[in-house]
Amino acid sequence: MTDSLSLSPQDALVALMVTVSASDETIRTAELMEISNLINNLPIFAEYDSDNLKRVSQTVFDLLEQEDGLDAIFGLVKGALPDRLNETAYALACDVAAADGIVAQTEVRILEEIRYEFDIDRLHAAAIERGARARHIRL
Repeated sequence: MTDSLSLSPQDALVALMVTVSASDETIRTAELMEISNLINNLPIFAEYDSDNLKRVSQTVFDLLEQEDGLDAIFGLVKGALPDRLNETAYALACDVAAADGIVAQTEVRILEEIRYEFDIDRLHAAAIERGARARHIRL
């Protein structure tokens, strides 16, 4: 792997959000807007260079085309992300999945994988998921 595949903690969060968005093979405008809004507004991204978004996204897309690409993405993200940010990563992933008002079955499966890979307690995950639903509910 090259240096282009090394990620900062913020890159890792972005990679996970892009992975969730791309998981159903359709990256919806609402999901892209949610990723952009999160990057532009959350304190965790205060020092983040949003120009990295394109590079990180392309890395995710390239890896998803490979047979074990999802495992490679998880490896990169876990290698770059301190354990204390695992729930933050899951919360961001849930926000992206809920952004368009439809959580597709493929998104449900990727969220399950993220819970497993990042050892998110089931009760904590349920609370995070409920918060995402509450933030993205439509009338």
